[in-house]
Amino acid sequence: MKLICDFPSPKSLPDKYVLPPEKRPCNHELQGDLSVALPVIDLQGALGDGRRQVIGEIMEAGKEFGFFQARCLVRFIAMHAVNHGVGEDVIQGFREAAAEFFRMPAEAKLKHYSNEHNKHCRVFSGSVTSHTDTNDIRYWRDCLKLRCYPVDKLMHHWPSQPETFRERLAKYAVAVQELAQRLLRLIAEGLGLDSRFFEGDLTGGETMMNVNYYPRCPDPSLTLGIRPHSDRYILTVLSQGDVSGLQVKHKGRWIGVQPMHNAFVVNFGLQLEMVTDGVLTSVEHRVVTNSAKARMSVATLIRPNMGSRIGPAPVMVNGETNHRPKYRDFTGSELIEAYEATAGNREALLEMFRIHHAK
Repeated sequence: MKLICDFPSPKSLPDKYVLPPEKRPCNHELQGDLSVALPVIDLQGALGDGRRQVIGEIMEAGKEFGFFQARCLVRFIAMHAVNHGVGEDVIQGFREAAAEFFRMPAEAKLKHYSNEHNKHCRVFSGSVTSHTDTNDIRYWRDCLKLRCYPVDKLMHHWPSQPETFRERLAKYAVAVQELAQRLLRLIAEGLGLDSRFFEGDLTGGETMMNVNYYPRCPDPSLTLGIRPHSDRYILTVLSQGDVSGLQVKHKGRWIGVQPMHNAFVVNFGLQLEMVTDGVLTSVEHRVVTNSAKARMSVATLIRPNMGSRIGPAPVMVNGETNHRPKYRDFTGSELIEAYEATAGNREALLEMFRIHHAK
């Protein structure tokens, strides 16, 4: 098996990456609809008198888009992560190490290659469009998938080459974990919950990271980098670099997420939608490819303890309105199984956990 990044530059798209016509992006969609943009939230305000305003902006973004871009995150992390020395150097340092990983000789990368989903660290290529597709049609993506937090427990599983990889990933993983927890405290306050509501089992699983590499594609109109899907867990923090490709579904249209310097894209997952009983929304997104430039993104996914019970927060369903919950309780393992069974389709997965109350 070869990674796409190790192919000789093809002049045409290999057949196994050509999607059926109904799954291809329309030509006018390749840039995404730029008339609508994700909200951009300056988190610096959360440090002082602007905290309520920032919380309000996050809640509005979560209800309409399920996504937002967070500006000034580097400064936000640095001021709150004790002795980390976090800054742009941490983000760019890991991105450079990750890019160097994909530039290594094929044999150095392929020793990490595996299709075993439970491995702590693996490289794979061209995710299949469907486990039931006998034609083995694939998406145009290479991926280094690993568990990144807690660092001390997991570091020995990570690639030892390039030499800087482990050290730089450790700094990045700790910083983003801290950022995610602070975002979740803001979200909890916005929902009227205790600020530490999301700590513990709801976010206590090993954090997952996908380092996605999308080589230059000979014909972006015939394929995708990642299929339309909603993320499964509570929160994803994405560094998308300076090359566009991420698109978010909004009111039936695909809108392009324009890269912003020193900003992360934050999106809410299906777990968060069900914990908030539908107050916050998980939204479908996808990745289109690029014929001019390769693109690399780093997605950090905050996960629950797999055996923990998860369900709508009591305050969301036991208020004065006597609101009945939309979703039943489930375990983290059930969520993973349902996600695989539905291929990340938001409506299909939510239906598996929806309670149909008798009228």
